[in-house]
Amino acid sequence: MWKTVTRVETGKIIPWIALRNTIGVACPLVLGLLYGQLSAGLVMCLGALNVSFSDGKDPYQQRVRRMLTASFFCGLALVIGSVTGRDPIAATLLAGWWAFGAGMMVALGTTPADIATVSLVVLVVFEAQPMEPHKALLSGLLAYGGGLFQTLLSVASWFHQRYEPERRALGELYAGLKRMIEEHVDASEAPPATSQSSEAGKALSSLSRDYSLEGERYRSLLNQAERARLGILAIKRLRARMRRESVQGSPEVLDRALAIAAYTCGEVSRLLLRDAVSINVAAQLDLLLAIAKVIPDSPDARFQVAALAGQLRSAVSLASHSIGAGQRAFERQEAKKPLALRLTSSLAILRANLSLHSAAFRHALRLACCMAIGVALGRAFGLLRPYWIPMTIAIVLKPDFSTTFSRGALRAAGTYAGLIVATGLFHVMHPAAALQIVFLAAFTFLCRCFGPANYGILTAAVSGLVVLLVALTGVAPQEVIVARGLNTTIGGLLALVAYVVWPTWEREQLPEGMAAMLDAYRQYFRALTRAPSELDTLRLAGRLARTNMEASVERYRAEPGASADQLERLMSMLASSHRFAHAVMTIEAELAANLSRSIPPEFSRYFEAVDRTLELLAATLRGASSRRSGPAGGEFPDLREAHTELLQSGGSAFTLLATETDRIANSLNTLREQITGWMA
Repeated sequence: MWKTVTRVETGKIIPWIALRNTIGVACPLVLGLLYGQLSAGLVMCLGALNVSFSDGKDPYQQRVRRMLTASFFCGLALVIGSVTGRDPIAATLLAGWWAFGAGMMVALGTTPADIATVSLVVLVVFEAQPMEPHKALLSGLLAYGGGLFQTLLSVASWFHQRYEPERRALGELYAGLKRMIEEHVDASEAPPATSQSSEAGKALSSLSRDYSLEGERYRSLLNQAERARLGILAIKRLRARMRRESVQGSPEVLDRALAIAAYTCGEVSRLLLRDAVSINVAAQLDLLLAIAKVIPDSPDARFQVAALAGQLRSAVSLASHSIGAGQRAFERQEAKKPLALRLTSSLAILRANLSLHSAAFRHALRLACCMAIGVALGRAFGLLRPYWIPMTIAIVLKPDFSTTFSRGALRAAGTYAGLIVATGLFHVMHPAAALQIVFLAAFTFLCRCFGPANYGILTAAVSGLVVLLVALTGVAPQEVIVARGLNTTIGGLLALVAYVVWPTWEREQLPEGMAAMLDAYRQYFRALTRAPSELDTLRLAGRLARTNMEASVERYRAEPGASADQLERLMSMLASSHRFAHAVMTIEAELAANLSRSIPPEFSRYFEAVDRTLELLAATLRGASSRRSGPAGGEFPDLREAHTELLQSGGSAFTLLATETDRIANSLNTLREQITGWMA
C-alpha cells in the first residue's frame, strides 16, 4: 500500500505535453483579461483544463477522437448541470444517475471511464452554479471552445509530423527487441518485449485503414518485428538446448548470430527515433545470412537464423524508406466503421455487465449512491462550495481497494499541501489578476507534467490551481481554502466508508481473470494448429489477457488479508502459464521460419488433448469442483501419455516441435495441480 502511495512513475513525466496544455489553459485567461471578458476566459480555461487530461503522445487520430469526445461531454455536463442546479431533488437524482453511467464506463475501458469521470466532476461543479438556460448554453459552448483550442494545440504538429507517434512506438519496439536478445529471460517469466509490442500494436491500430505508402510501411515494420520476436525467442531456446546437450560449436555460432541481430535491431531503432543508421548494417546482415548456412547439426537453427536475417533486412529497408515520412502528404482513404456497429458493441458489453456479479456494476451502484449522498449532504447543511464533496467522491472512489485507498490518502495529503501553498501565496504577495494568471500557469504545468507520475502531486497542484481560478472570479481566497479543505475531507471519508461497507475485493476477480487468460491462450493455440491467418490478432488478445491478470495480482497484493501463501501460488501459476506461452510462440516461430513446413498429422491428437486441457482448466477456475472433472463431467486428458504416443508415432523426427510439446505437457500438468490446489 505504501509503495502504491509513494510511487513516482517517471516515464509519465512529459514536459512538452505539459507545456502545450499550459498554453491552452492560460491563453483564454490572458485574452479575457486583455479584452475585459475575464468570466468568458475562465469558462474557456476550464474547458481547456478538463480536456487537457485526455491529451497524450499516442497517434493523432486516437488523440483527436478522445479529446473531441471529452470536449463534447464536458460542455454537455456544464449545460445540464447549471440548468438543473436550482432544484435540489433534480440535482441529486441527476448526479446519482450520471455517476451510475460513469461507473459502468469502467466496463468499456480506461479512456471512456476517464472521460465519464471528468464530465461527472463538471456536472457537480456547475450544479452548484445554476444559470438561466441561455447563459448555460453559452457557457457550454465556451467550454467546448476551450476544449477545441486545447485539441488544436495537441495536433498542431500533425501536418509536418504525421506519423511521428507511430515511428516512436516502432523505434521503442525494436529497441526492446535488442534488449530481449541481450538479456537473459527465464521461461517462467513473461515473454520479453511485451509492453513495447503492445504499445506499438495500439499505436498502429489507427493505421488499419490507411492505404498510403507510409501506412503500409509502418504496418509492415510491426509485422516484421513480431515475426523477429518469435524467431529470436526460438533461437535462444535452441541455444539453451544445445548447451544442455553439450553440442560442440553450435551455441557459439548462435551467440554470434544473436549479437548481429541485436546490433541490427538497435540500428533500426536509431533510424526510426533519430533518422540515424550505420553504413555497416548491410554487411552485418550479409554475415548473419552466411552464419545461417554454416550452423552445424541443427536444421531448425539454420531455418530460424535465415528467417531472422530476412526479417531484419526487410525491417532495415522499410525503416530507411520511412525517413522524412512526416514531411510527405498522402491522401487518407479511410472507410469509417458504421456508428451503429460501434454502439451495438458497446451496448452489448454494458448489457453483459448489468449484474451484481459484475465488478463494474457494483462500482456503478456504489458510486451513484455515494454521489447522491454527497450532493444531498452539501445542500442539506448549506455548506460553502458543496461541490467539493461529490467531486472528491468521483475522483477517489474506484472499482478496486488499492486505487481507492491510495487515492484517498494522496488526495487528502495533496489537497492540504496545495492549500497551504496557495494560502502562503495570497498572504505574502496579494497578487493582482495578471500575476494570478502567471501562478495559475505554473500550477497547470506542475499538474500536467508531474501529476501523471504521482496522484499526490496532481492533487496538490489542482488544489492550488482551483484556489487561483476561484480567486479570479472575485471570491476571497481564504473562503475557498477553508471550504475546499473541509469538503474534500468529507468527500474522501464518504468514499472510503462506502468502499468499506460494500467492497469489491480483487481476490474474487482472480479466478475469472485467470480463466479469461487461459481462454485467450486456447484461442491462440487453436489458431496456430488450425487457422494461422488469425494468429497476430489472437496473440495480441492473449497478451492483453495476461497483462490484465498480472495487473489483477498486483491489485490483490495491496489488499488487506492478501496472504504470502496465496501470492506465492498466484505467481507460480503465472510462471507455469508463461512457460506454456513461450513454448507455443516457439512453435509458431518454427513454422513461420519455413513456410513449406506444416504440423504433421501425428501431432493432431496431442494438440486436441492440449486444447481440451485448457478448456477444462478454465472451467475449473469458473467453479468445477472435482479435481479430475471439468464441465459436463469431462475428464482431463493424460498429456504425458499423449506426448509419449506422439514420439512413438514419429513426432520425434521434428526436433524442436518434440521439445516444445514436451514443455507444453509439463507446464499444463503443473498448472492443473496448481489450479486445483488453489481453488480447493
